[in-house]
Parts: sequence; C-alpha cells; structure tokens
Amino acid sequence: MNKIRVTKQFNFESAHALWNYDGKCKNIHGHTYKLFVTVIGTPIEDASNHKFGMVIDFGDLKNIVKTHIVDVFDHAVILNEKAPYKKFIGVEEMFERFITTKYQPTCENMVVHFANIIKKHLPKDVNLFSVRLYETETSYAEWFASDN
Repeated sequence: MNKIRVTKQFNFESAHALWNYDGKCKNIHGHTYKLFVTVIGTPIEDASNHKFGMVIDFGDLKNIVKTHIVDVFDHAVILNEKAPYKKFIGVEEMFERFITTKYQPTCENMVVHFANIIKKHLPKDVNLFSVRLYETETSYAEWFASDN
C-alpha cells in the first residue's frame, strides 16, 4: 500500500519576547501563527474499521494539536525562563496564559517543541513527517522527521 502524507493547518495568536536579544524582538510583541502539521502513514485497509481508507482522521489530528498546542499557546505570553520577568510586579497574575520555556521562544525552537509534543500523541501506525510554523506571512521554520 502507498504511503500518504496528510496535512492540517492550525492558527493561533501568541506574544513573546526574546531574552538577551539585540533587536526589536527583545520587546513583547505578538504574532498570528500558522501551524501546518503533516503526518505520514498507510491508509487503513480493514473495511470493518470506521477509519477505513484513512491514514488518520482529520478530526483526530485536530484534537491532538488543538488540545496539546493551540489551546495551550493561543493568546499566551511566552518568555524564556531566564528572562528577568519576575522583576515586574504582578506579571504572572496579569496574564491568564503565561508560559515560561527552557528554550528561547523563537519560531525555530517552538517548531521543535511542537513536533516533540505531537509525536507523543499520534496513533502507533502514523508518524510525524513535518511541522511548519509561520511567524509572519513571509517567515517560517520547519521541522522534518527525516532530518532528526
């Protein structure tokens, strides 16, 4: 049977700042992120299976990414845990969704983080092929399983 790639797009809004950076992005700013998740597998051949003919149900892929990424990162403020954010009184109480990361929250590092999350939740016969994260209309980072 043929291997097929299946892709689903997700959108979310987040703000971040790059700690110790020497440009404008050291300031808190926001993006409309576009996330493309591509999985690869063989369509199910068992006619008695409700997912017959599918690599993965788009709804199942949507549930994985929405639950573990979109619902967590949408309208969140993301900062590196090394950033001196604790100097700002009440900053953690000011934002309902305040995420600190062990990594610099660049598009490159976020795409790796998202790939690692998604891989953990896919069905056993479905593999993550790639993750593409657009930070702006013209700028994105990509993660490919074949490179890692």
